[in-house]
Amino acid sequence: MYKKYLKRILDIIFALMLIPVILPIIVICGVLIKFEDGGPVFYKGYRLGKDKKVFKMYKLRTMKVNAPDIRNEDGSTFNSDSDPRLTRIGRFLRKTSLDELPQIFNVLIGDMSFIGPRPDLPEHINYYADNDIRKLEVLPGISGYNQAYYRNSTEWKNRLK
Repeated sequence: MYKKYLKRILDIIFALMLIPVILPIIVICGVLIKFEDGGPVFYKGYRLGKDKKVFKMYKLRTMKVNAPDIRNEDGSTFNSDSDPRLTRIGRFLRKTSLDELPQIFNVLIGDMSFIGPRPDLPEHINYYADNDIRKLEVLPGISGYNQAYYRNSTEWKNRLK
């Protein structure tokens, strides 16, 4: 009952309670992003969700427009404080995780939950082994175990464990 109904109801209630606080922050950050380079405010990346459903995950844009896609050896997206593709405001947004705030709309839509495993890129399903696929039995989350303990300091494959 909790997994099927209560968690979703709690996600909606908390999202609605947080929107009045989060929305002004998103607007301020959006103005700063727009002011810096005139590009789009939001980044919409495809991610793998519950039951293998692919959805658009919303974030505040932190990279320069048309930045190249750089991947690590394990196929995960390259992420570094010194990444030259980051804008000045983008560097701050990433460091403070403010770029993740628009994911509250993914929670309201029902693609994500507040707590759960972070969603992978759709092509990462090809690297799943053994029980890794079980990750897709639940909604992905804005935050989860790996974000709380490791942030980006562990390889993608270790995050699945």
